Amino acid sequence: MSSISADVKQKYQPRGYRRLCRAGHLKEFTIRVQESDLHIQAAAMLSSEAMDALVECRGHLEAYIAANPDFIKALSPWPADPLAPPIVRQMIAAGQAADVGPMAAVAGAVAQYVGRHLKTWSSEVVVENGGDLYLDVDREVTIGIWAGNSPLSMQIGLKLGCPTGPKGICTSSGTFGHSRSLGNADAVCIVSHSGPLADAAATAVGNLVQTRDDLNTAIDFGRKIDGVEGILIIVGKYMGAWGSIDLTPLNVA
Repeated sequence: MSSISADVKQKYQPRGYRRLCRAGHLKEFTIRVQESDLHIQAAAMLSSEAMDALVECRGHLEAYIAANPDFIKALSPWPADPLAPPIVRQMIAAGQAADVGPMAAVAGAVAQYVGRHLKTWSSEVVVENGGDLYLDVDREVTIGIWAGNSPLSMQIGLKLGCPTGPKGICTSSGTFGHSRSLGNADAVCIVSHSGPLADAAATAVGNLVQTRDDLNTAIDFGRKIDGVEGILIIVGKYMGAWGSIDLTPLNVA
């Protein structure tokens, strides 16, 4: 999607963290279309099916942006549009819930779209899109949190019970990566039943964090977003958490 590439994404960067994101019982593969780079784990090698879903959802989004060029630049909620494609309506709704622009939900929305499509062939699926996750698995999982130069980076994990059910786990940062954030948090991780909502809420909460003194304010804001199930914020050596999440120490070599 050339318009997204120009305005939102930066050039491709190696994703070394993916070696730490493996469920040994699932097959793993990567698909790419322009700046969309998805690492997928499923019960079988479903790269063709995943590519079909990725091309389809990008096509819907491209067409909507072509007809509504301000959509990609909007930093405030976009008006509801009942005639928009489903992925666009999900992004709009997520932006409205979190009080941010709809493109704040794009990575989570794409991951969810592909993940839901693959459930037709796989009882379990994990889709990672630029560090944002959509997963639906039938066992306990632990998700490590990358927080840049923070001493807590990859020292803390989110443990999700069995079965997880469909979950979006999305992270925004003001100190690294391609995410557009107005804050300075090293990581703001949101857990939700919805990938688009988790993505938009991570941006909204992250925008409020300049220093560790903002942890409580940001958490109070995030917990009021309907659909947010858990929040983890990391600022340097400090963190704050809320909701139905189980933090666990990691042992990452």
